[in-house]
Amino acid sequence: MRRREFVTLLGGATAAWPLVARAQQPMPVIGLLHAISPDRQGPNMGAFRRGLSENGFVEGHNLTIEYRYANNDYNQLPEMAAYLVRRRVAVILALGGSVVTRVAKAATTSIPIVFVQGQDPVAMGFVASLNRPGGNITGITFLSAELGPKRLGLLKELVPMASRYALLVNPNDQATTDLVVAELRAAAASIGREIEVFAAGSIREIDSAFAELVRKGAEALVVGANSLLATREVQIATLAAIHRLPAIYYTRASVEVGGLMSYGANI
Repeated sequence: MRRREFVTLLGGATAAWPLVARAQQPMPVIGLLHAISPDRQGPNMGAFRRGLSENGFVEGHNLTIEYRYANNDYNQLPEMAAYLVRRRVAVILALGGSVVTRVAKAATTSIPIVFVQGQDPVAMGFVASLNRPGGNITGITFLSAELGPKRLGLLKELVPMASRYALLVNPNDQATTDLVVAELRAAAASIGREIEVFAAGSIREIDSAFAELVRKGAEALVVGANSLLATREVQIATLAAIHRLPAIYYTRASVEVGGLMSYGANI
């Protein structure tokens, strides 16, 4: 779904409200549910607000946004989603990966949900198909997880003699992790390479994961598609540089802070 289509959805949800409900709540409310912290969303939220403004919606004037950020603590997401349902928002914007989409989907079958994630929503079980999603959920996917084999191929071109690869994932996002691991293991086997998975579900665990993969002799690294790992781009790029470990990421931001290379959607 494109930005204009999302705003059209929002407008349609507003138009469908009963007159009594409109009198009780004069402005439509967007419920924004995100896995990460608000300080990481400056440029993206600026673009989102501009898109709303272009279509006649101005926050604080004729639109309210309820922000709920989990700060990478996924355990907070269910209660945050439940609050947005109780708040009777017009639409829920689910950001930060499939785990956020899944929580929002479990919270309501009637409030429209728009997701932004890096995984295939059909494979994740969120929609029936890309062109006809069905139900109360639709959105945008960057297919970041599915591009894992391509990243592995680029890494092989850069360091053709490397035989031991490492994959860094966040175990708290199990559905995405399972998908990424399965695809990369198959891709590694097809080129005669080994790939070992290392898990990091917190800032401290990223340090521990690097210490372990270096100890085990990893020669190249693929960083998995996940909101936590994306927000720790400086930490990960620095550790890769310290250990002289060629690494590939899925966001350009990781390269801008010193990472070696990336391959993924232009968000």
